[in-house]
Amino acid sequence: MRIIAYIDGACSGNPGPGGWGLYLKAENKNGKILKIKELYGKDPHTTNNKMELTAAIKSLKNLEKESGVIITIRTDSQYVRKGITEWLSKWKNNNWRTSNKKPVANQELWQELDSMVSRHLVNWEWVKGHAGDSGNEKADELAVRGRDEAVKDIADNTNN
Repeated sequence: MRIIAYIDGACSGNPGPGGWGLYLKAENKNGKILKIKELYGKDPHTTNNKMELTAAIKSLKNLEKESGVIITIRTDSQYVRKGITEWLSKWKNNNWRTSNKKPVANQELWQELDSMVSRHLVNWEWVKGHAGDSGNEKADELAVRGRDEAVKDIADNTNN
C-alpha cells in the first residue's frame, strides 16, 4: 500500500486567520485508490507557515496507530520541504538556532514534526502550487475552507 498526503496552508494576513488542509489517499501497488480522507482545520490567529506545518503534522498523526508506514507528503511549501529535508538537522545541531544565530521560528511545531517523522519512512516532494495538480488543488481548497471558517468565526464573535 502506498500513502500520499497532499498538504497546504492558507492565511488571510500573515499573521491572521488561517486554515490547513490535508488530502490523504491510499493506493495499492497498481495505483487503485483504496481510501481517501479529507481533513481541515482553522486557527483565528496564525501564520501561513504554521498552517503548512500543522498540515504536515496532521498527515502523520493519521498514521499514529501504525508503524513503519511509507508515506509521500506532497507540499507546495518550500519552507516545509527544505525545513524537514535540509535545515532541521542543522537547527538541532545548533541548539535550535539558525545559521544567523536566531531562534528557529515555529520550533515547537518543527520538534513535533521531527518526532512524528522518525516513526515512518517519509518521502517529501515539492509540487508547484496552483499548477493543476489535483491533489494539491484539493489540499488548497480544504485549507481555504478552514481559513474561511476562521474568518467567519471572527466576524460572528465581533457581531455578538
